[in-house]
Amino acid sequence: METNELKEKANQLRADVLKMVTNANSGHPGGALGMADTWTVLHYEFINDKPDNPEWEDRDRFILSNGHTCPLLYSVLADKGYFPKEELNHFRKLGALLQGHPSTAKGTPGVEFSSGSLGHGLSFSAGVALSGRLNGQGYKTYCSISDAECQEGQTWEAAAVAKDKELGNLCAVLDYNDSQIDGKVSDIMDVAPVVEKWESFGWRVIEIDGHDYGQIINAFRTFQEESSRRGKPTVIVSNNILGKGVSFMEDDPAWHHGALSSDQMEQALAELGVE
Repeated sequence: METNELKEKANQLRADVLKMVTNANSGHPGGALGMADTWTVLHYEFINDKPDNPEWEDRDRFILSNGHTCPLLYSVLADKGYFPKEELNHFRKLGALLQGHPSTAKGTPGVEFSSGSLGHGLSFSAGVALSGRLNGQGYKTYCSISDAECQEGQTWEAAAVAKDKELGNLCAVLDYNDSQIDGKVSDIMDVAPVVEKWESFGWRVIEIDGHDYGQIINAFRTFQEESSRRGKPTVIVSNNILGKGVSFMEDDPAWHHGALSSDQMEQALAELGVE
């Protein structure tokens, strides 16, 4: 896809997120909007998968650790054909396929991991990456984590294990938007300096502007070129803007969670250039 096509796709996904959350009158739109550019490049340009065969053994694995941002994952999966787009209308409904956090118990195609409490996903991803190597498989494992998750000790235990086991087939994508449900990460429990911390744990660190498509593409290309069954794990520190693309949501922690009014939705879709 050309850059302009990727941008249009990202805004389409953002619109889907807002519609889902507003229809459910509940959900977490801010982080999802902020990650849309990075995820669009990853899911449409780099991940090796087969939507018509979700259990394909050699598929690349995508683990969503910051599971509250699942509206974006569901939007991607529906758009790629993992399940009908109509399912997005039932987000967070009792008994529906698409729950408020990803759940493998529902058998949702494309969902690899049940995530709720923050901090568990990187540990799981390290195990998935190690399993692939031990089984002689060439798939890559991608794990989405948040900056607030770096407040969790288990994240750093997983980072140490990944380095020790030389999981060169593992790539963490860190959503660095300095925002969590009750304010700024830097005010509540600052995790900076993240680049130096990950480097001290023996990881290859690539820091990017998460809304610059050239930087995003180069980051994932570097990981793929440098990835190996044994080597340094990679973390892409993606500097993102919470609520990216919608002026009244951008960089406002209040939009970590919440639904839009009808007037706000109309403005948001207009700003995204999506009907």
